[in-house]
Amino acid sequence: MRRYLDIDLGTRRVEEREWSGDDIVNAGRHFIAKTLLECGAAKADPMSGDNPLIFSAGPFAGTNFSNANRISVGCRSPLTGGVKEANAGGTFGVALGQLHIAGLTLHGACEDWTLIHLAKDGSVSFHDAGEFMGLGNFEAAERLHERYGKKVSLALCGPVGEYRGLLAGIAISDADRRPSRLAARGGVGALMGVKKVKAIVAELNRMPNLLERKKVMGAIKEYGRKLRDDDLVAVYKNVGTASMADFTNYIGALPVRNFSAGRLTEGDERLELGGEHLRELSRERGGMNAHACMPGCVIECSNVFVDAEGNEVVSPVEYETIGLMGSNCGLSDPDELARVNAEANDLGIDTIETGATIGVLMEAGLGKFGDFAFMLEVLDEIRRGTDAGRIYAQGTARVGAHFGVERIPVIKKQAISAYDPRVIEVTGITMMVTAQGADHTAGNVPRMNTDGKSTDEIVDASMEAQVVMAAADSLGFCIFGRGVTNTHLDMIATAINDAVGTSLDASFFHALGRETLKLEAEFNSQAGFTVQDDELPAFFYDEALPPSDRAARFHSEEVRASVERWWAESA
Repeated sequence: MRRYLDIDLGTRRVEEREWSGDDIVNAGRHFIAKTLLECGAAKADPMSGDNPLIFSAGPFAGTNFSNANRISVGCRSPLTGGVKEANAGGTFGVALGQLHIAGLTLHGACEDWTLIHLAKDGSVSFHDAGEFMGLGNFEAAERLHERYGKKVSLALCGPVGEYRGLLAGIAISDADRRPSRLAARGGVGALMGVKKVKAIVAELNRMPNLLERKKVMGAIKEYGRKLRDDDLVAVYKNVGTASMADFTNYIGALPVRNFSAGRLTEGDERLELGGEHLRELSRERGGMNAHACMPGCVIECSNVFVDAEGNEVVSPVEYETIGLMGSNCGLSDPDELARVNAEANDLGIDTIETGATIGVLMEAGLGKFGDFAFMLEVLDEIRRGTDAGRIYAQGTARVGAHFGVERIPVIKKQAISAYDPRVIEVTGITMMVTAQGADHTAGNVPRMNTDGKSTDEIVDASMEAQVVMAAADSLGFCIFGRGVTNTHLDMIATAINDAVGTSLDASFFHALGRETLKLEAEFNSQAGFTVQDDELPAFFYDEALPPSDRAARFHSEEVRASVERWWAESA
């Protein structure tokens, strides 16, 4: 049994629902889409108290089931105007599970800035947040731990979220209490700012009750063993997500200087922002290559980057940050990248959106590509909330329009992830058609060779990936374990049945993913999106990308027709 909390911020009234069985399973991204659709949020002002902010954890939240403790955060996106589910690792999902809380929805808005405290005794209390206002996330987290102790997890609205900047995500504590795991995309932190909730403090307790505890623990051990034997997991553990930078640079699909090139290095020159170089550099300096953001995760794809003296600079350095705040802005020095990454983490902002925004500012001539000092100046303006900083904090699409830039790499007003769609075509199709905006995690297939492939073949690969990733997002699973998750669905279904008393079989997984996609598509339709919103920016079609000399092949109407064919054939 789990509790679900509906919190009216205006009255501070908390209503509890008791959940069991399927309610606990159909969580995360699925629950967010279903709830937003049913409550009419598609017509709500995204930057108002009428837009609910939802936190939802999966059926294994609070256990040590590897990579199954992610937290989903959702709303009508202030950035895109469409449906949004942004998820994060860390410990907030763990804390909710250990408090026997399946999730919570924040309704309305507080009159004054507020902290919400979720305690082990089941109480929900509200406190003045004045002393934490304006602080960077790391100082705010430190002070919150001084007040509430070490055994809590935080969901933080950073200083940019305070003034409703659309770059803002919601920062989640990692396993070492850093507020550095972000539910980053879509401006969810701006909505937390609208609601005047500075932080949610959730106490860590002990593993929740499981119906068949011994059986579930056996499944946890078996799943972990299979992960340790998985070749892709071994890469993540050894090199981290930064390994993708070596690959995309090699094939010419890495965002470079506002997506004007696909490769940062020439010939056999080594990519210093790549995973191999970062791993060696980290070992020389005494950093940490294998780091778990969630308790119990055996993948350990995170890292801790240190400077030449061995002092921690930032955790983690992820591929998307390398691609957007690094090469896309013309940086090639890992130490410079780590510094801007750390600044972004302290501000609690999406490094994808921020990197794309700075790239557009450089395109506009406000700074030169590769100008590290300019990047720090932009981040400082954003931190201080100056007139310029507040413009920058509105994200790539709005900044590009403000400065009259033609080359703006967005879909549905959200910055394109670090996979150039002219070369990595399956992920490009995903970013076009997903209701989430330009989000690679909706269905990433970066290594498929699409030379000679038809629209239908590429769409099929995208849709199949979208289904399984939507299901994983709905269960609180990290998609990096998909090589095991997707091939052992009987084991996953049995473990869920043993945990919460359902009667699932392996077919539930794809059914959950398909229904999630349908709900999201319906939400965006009601919000006014059309097929034209799926189109790539014109420069992707008009400009061939060096060194591959490839331009985008697929337009939105052709792709949408192929998606509709896929739905009909896969029914």
